[in-house]
Amino acid sequence: MSEFMRPLGLDEIGGGIERRIAANPEERAALAARFDVRALDRLEAVLTAAPAPGGVRVTGRVEGDAVQACVTSGEDVPARIDEPVELLFLQNLGPDGEEIELHEGDCDVLPLEGRSIDLGEVAAQTFGLALDPYPHAAPEVLAAARRRLLSEEEAAAREAAEKAQANPFAALKRNS
Repeated sequence: MSEFMRPLGLDEIGGGIERRIAANPEERAALAARFDVRALDRLEAVLTAAPAPGGVRVTGRVEGDAVQACVTSGEDVPARIDEPVELLFLQNLGPDGEEIELHEGDCDVLPLEGRSIDLGEVAAQTFGLALDPYPHAAPEVLAAARRRLLSEEEAAAREAAEKAQANPFAALKRNS
């Protein structure tokens, strides 16, 4: 089950229908966990569903604001998503297991299962795919973080000192 369900019945589409959707705080929290982001402050979309030969075409735009963790320093990295959507849901994608050949200009093709499509899941997947898989903090944030980090030699020396301190015989050695 999707964290952000906004079903649209095929019988509601008619000649075409536009929907504006936005995730509420609980949905955003669940999606933040799903996409492993620190926060998801906004997720909204304006999507149009229209009949297409053999299915439904969904077009529109997904926008969102999130906070990711820098892959280098762990610092917060703001992410602003503004992504176009163009999907084609088809009734019959071909024989089971057969791949469909797409050309560069083609939109993504998904199977149309049942009598509805989930616009919330369309928005969520579009958002997730648009996130930077390797977010990096700004150079000045990284520089500040590096000043707090230890070199490998410093970390090794600190670890050795902590091990020596934790050794039960270290107290005897100090007292003698």
